[in-house]
Amino acid sequence: MAEWTLKYADARGEIHQQVAEAASERELRDRYTQQGFLVYNIKPRSEIGGLASGLRPSGKRFNLEKFLIFNQQFVTLIRAGLPILRALDLLAERLTDPKLSSHIRNVRDEVKSGALLSDAFAKQGVFPPIYVTSVLAGERSGSLAEVIERFVTYQKLALSVRKKLLVSLMYPALLIVLVTCLIVFLITYVVPNFAELYKSMQAQLPTPTLILIAIGTTARGYVLFGFAALVVTIVALRMWSKTPAGKEAFDRALLKVPVLGEVWLKYQVAQFSRVLSTLLIGGIPLMQALDTSADSLGTQVLKKVLQKATKLVREGQSLSGALRITGVFPSLSLDMIEVGESTGALPAMLGSVAEFYEDDVATRVTAALSLIEPVIMIIMGIFVAFVLISLYLPIFSLADSIRS
Repeated sequence: MAEWTLKYADARGEIHQQVAEAASERELRDRYTQQGFLVYNIKPRSEIGGLASGLRPSGKRFNLEKFLIFNQQFVTLIRAGLPILRALDLLAERLTDPKLSSHIRNVRDEVKSGALLSDAFAKQGVFPPIYVTSVLAGERSGSLAEVIERFVTYQKLALSVRKKLLVSLMYPALLIVLVTCLIVFLITYVVPNFAELYKSMQAQLPTPTLILIAIGTTARGYVLFGFAALVVTIVALRMWSKTPAGKEAFDRALLKVPVLGEVWLKYQVAQFSRVLSTLLIGGIPLMQALDTSADSLGTQVLKKVLQKATKLVREGQSLSGALRITGVFPSLSLDMIEVGESTGALPAMLGSVAEFYEDDVATRVTAALSLIEPVIMIIMGIFVAFVLISLYLPIFSLADSIRS
C-alpha cells in the first residue's frame, strides 16, 4: 500500500489535509468521493522514515517552554473545531518569542500554499525530530490533537527532570567558584604581601612558609596569563566539542568517569526510552521510531550504538536482543524491554524504564551532591588552615625571640 497526500473539502466546505494509504490514486479518490468529500488533489507521499531521517535541527534556537504553550493552545483550538490554517493564523500573531513567531508564520504560509503540516514544520529545520514525526503520525491516524498532547506531556516530563538536575548542581557549582576565587586571592595577594613583610624584617622562615611564599610569588606573576590561558582553553574545548569527532571523544571520556559516567548513561537511557515510548504510542513504526529516538539523544556514542541496534532489528533481531549485543545499555533496562516485547506492552514498559531511571538518576545526583558539599568545605578548611599556619609561624618565632 502506497501513501498519498490528500487535500479535500467536507460537506461544510472546510479544507482538510492528511496522509492516507491506498493501492492507487484512483482508488483513494473514489473512496473519498463516495464518502461525499470534494477531492482537490492527491500526491504521492514518501514513508515516515524518509522524513524522519532527513530531520536535522539547525543551530537556531527558540524558547522550548513557549513552544509547549503554543502547542497547548494549538490543540485547544483544533479540538474546538477550528481549521488548522485558522489556528495557525491566530497563534502566529500572539506569540511573544520573535524567533518562534517567525517560524510559525512560515509554517502557516507553507500550509496555505498546500503543504502538509508535518512537511511545513520539517522545512523550517528548527523543530525537534520527535515533534515533526509525531505530527506526521497524527496526520496519518487522524488524531493530530492527541499526538501533540503526548508530545507536550513528554516534553514537560523531560524539562522537569532537567530542571531538577540543574537546580541540584547550582549550589555546588557556585561553591566551587567561590572557593576557587578565595584560593586565588590568598595565593596571589595575601601571601606576596606577607612575603614582602618578612623580607623587610629579615626573619628566618620555616619550610612551610618558604614553600607557600614561593608558590604565591610565582603565581602572582602569572595570574593574568593563567586566566587568559584558562579562557582560551575553555573556548577551544567548547568549539572542539561541537565537532563530530570532539563530541564522540568527549562522550567516551564522560562515560568512563566513575559514578558520573554511570549516571549520565542512565539519564540518556531514560531519555531514549521516553522518546521511543511516546512515538510508539503515537503509532510510529518501530524502525522509524528508533531512528528518531537516536536523533533525540545528546551523546554521539549512544547514537552510534542505536544505529547498530536499529540495523540488527531490521535484520530480524528483537529490540532487547539488539540492544544487549551492543553491550552498553544497563541489564535491568534490557530485561524490562524484553518483558515488554514478550507481553505486547513495549510502549508501556519503555515508559516504566524511563520513570525508573529518571528516579534513579535524581537519587544518585542528590546523594553525590550531599557528599560533594562537605568535601569541598573540608578541602577549603584544610587549605585555609595551611595558609594561616604557614604565614603566622614566623610571627610566633619572632615573638619568642623578642621575649628571650
